[in-house]
Amino acid sequence: MDMQPGTYGFRFAEDPELRLCALYAAGCDRIDHADYQWDGQQRTDGPLLLFQYTVSGEGVYEYEGRTRRISAGQAFLAEIPGPHRYAYDPSSAEPWSFFFLLLRPELILPLWRKFRLEAGDTPHLPADSAPVRLLRMIVADAAAGRISDPLIASSCVYQFMTELARFPSTARRDRSNWPANIRLAAEYIERHYARMISIERLAEVVSLSKYHLIRRFSACTGLTPGAYLTRVRIEKAMELLRGTGLDISTIAEQVGYSSGSYLIRAFRGMTGLTPGEFRGGSESLVYRRLFFD
Repeated sequence: MDMQPGTYGFRFAEDPELRLCALYAAGCDRIDHADYQWDGQQRTDGPLLLFQYTVSGEGVYEYEGRTRRISAGQAFLAEIPGPHRYAYDPSSAEPWSFFFLLLRPELILPLWRKFRLEAGDTPHLPADSAPVRLLRMIVADAAAGRISDPLIASSCVYQFMTELARFPSTARRDRSNWPANIRLAAEYIERHYARMISIERLAEVVSLSKYHLIRRFSACTGLTPGAYLTRVRIEKAMELLRGTGLDISTIAEQVGYSSGSYLIRAFRGMTGLTPGEFRGGSESLVYRRLFFD
């Protein structure tokens, strides 16, 4: 751990006119004694949300009767009060070093539970991931006295929670995390989007059954192969609508639709605009491109 152990608490006065996220405490620690343990049912400082990320060593986290070892690169999420317990395991080969945040749940509980639903309560996060970088920065700012008012604290909490909530989808979009056959399927779609690509043909290209292709592709990318193809086609159509004077029927043909009406239907379904409205800027804003989640 590259920081001195310490816990920093925050008790800013609340302004009824402002709805702010509340940072209760932040810190880091290095534990090597067996008497370190916390019981979520015994604590009286809640309601709180605890995010604790292990840098080195190991601890033990118990939740609803299940016990898990928490090792380097792994976090646990606990709601206080709650049926959990965590402790240092004296059989560990080295001290348990970690960073942590304690947050009040008001305003951020939906983001917290979204992440927990998708990633679980003991997720693995790379040390260079956005949530972990922000965690370290918040603790460093706390130690340096830079979190000096409730607005700064609220900004820190909300930025951390939004990055945490978006982490699962960000990881899905990172192709380096995809299996080789899923990367191949996506690349095949991106090269051949202007043709009729059947799921059967795509499955054959990547040596998977149709069922396994759909299941694995959806799990990795967040989209079915068909939806991924539609997105690629609409993005290519946007490029042609803004960058050329081609008519709608010609653009439809170039991106893989059999007629302009099919393109119009797909384009409107994804963007809320017709191709003509997108090209002409009939709304108050003229878009060069639209981005989708």
